[in-house]
Amino acid sequence: MKIRTALVSCVTLALAACSTTGRKGSGPDSDSVSGTPLGTALPERNEGASFLGSNVDRSRFSPVHFAFDSSAVPAGEQPKLQGVADFCRSERNSIIIAGFTDERGTPEYNRGLGERRALTVREELIKLGVSAHRLQTVSFGAELPADAGSNESAWAKNRRAEFGVVR
Repeated sequence: MKIRTALVSCVTLALAACSTTGRKGSGPDSDSVSGTPLGTALPERNEGASFLGSNVDRSRFSPVHFAFDSSAVPAGEQPKLQGVADFCRSERNSIIIAGFTDERGTPEYNRGLGERRALTVREELIKLGVSAHRLQTVSFGAELPADAGSNESAWAKNRRAEFGVVR
């Protein structure tokens, strides 16, 4: 009898765990956090407003560009960060920093490199006096290229971090 009771309990728990009724994003074809159907090209981590949302102004600042396979902000790109920091000190908006890569590398590697780029830019802005709680990061990897070409000129444009001002 104890074995039968234990078996019924296990089956009941298993069925409850598999149920998707009323729980957003718990089905086998969706992301468990956002409920987004699998296969949809969205960033793995999005801590806040969507970088692509209509409430995000992506045109205010120029992107920061990076060297091949690097997440270090080049000295020539530092003035761009100073401009973002100055804006953040005078305005109350949150900023989303999106990291991108060129098409070379695996999707996993590119997502990681894009994340390292976004995080490096975030840390640089914090050093310039921007409050950490106003900065969000996301990585798109090689998704959403600035230039769809497959040559060094296009790759250089795609190795970047972009800024989105949340309105």
